[in-house]
Amino acid sequence: MRPILIALLASLALAPALPAQTSPGSAATTFSSMPPTPWPPVATFSILGYDPATGEVGGAVQSRVFSVGNGVLWAEAGVGVAATQAIVDVSYGPQAIALLRGGMKPADVIKKVWESDPDPRPTDWTKFGRQFAVIDMQGNVAAYTGPKASEWAGDKQGKFCTAQGNILAGPDVVSGMVKAFEETQGHLSLRLLAALEAGQLAGGDKRGMQSAAMLIVKKDGGVWLHNDVVMRLQVDDNPEPIKELRRLVEKAATQRRPRR
Repeated sequence: MRPILIALLASLALAPALPAQTSPGSAATTFSSMPPTPWPPVATFSILGYDPATGEVGGAVQSRVFSVGNGVLWAEAGVGVAATQAIVDVSYGPQAIALLRGGMKPADVIKKVWESDPDPRPTDWTKFGRQFAVIDMQGNVAAYTGPKASEWAGDKQGKFCTAQGNILAGPDVVSGMVKAFEETQGHLSLRLLAALEAGQLAGGDKRGMQSAAMLIVKKDGGVWLHNDVVMRLQVDDNPEPIKELRRLVEKAATQRRPRR
């Protein structure tokens, strides 16, 4: 199946210098300054998660940008999910899905994709500002937050999940997201949603909220025939996008029927 795209070109603003960590695959890193970027600054946080009970895998994202559902999450049923954000190179998404499909583990995917990046715009859109996360169909996770992603930027991994974000209130955002995902019961959509809500409660984006999205896949897991999309929801422009996303998730739950 062709990878399912929800794509975002997010840009970031100038940030004060902080201690840097440069190796891909590191967790909870914080970061240094870079030149002004060619687009207005935005901020994004996302969660990727896997449910071993159902075999579903997916992700959710919130951002201070119009229509974040137009680009952070990439997924393929039976393969996994990737999130591309911060100083984003959208090609990381399909590259990650292709490597996962070939059997590569998430940590190796992160390393391969980042090291293969030719860094075509090092002065204003450097690869050292990328933020990139991957989860496979066994719940293995990995993430990279570059040393030139705008503060506060970082990632944190948990059991069958990884949370990441940039221009956040601080590390409590990603820590709270992982905790909420691990402790919430019910369908994967409710667990991903709880993670977003916890991230926002911890301060979320320093610049506010505007849009949110969720994508969950499973082979033949959607309605109708040969549909791998369990759920694909977008809130493009709303002062309370996570609240509206909850309304949609709860609406979907009322229509979910056991598969025969």
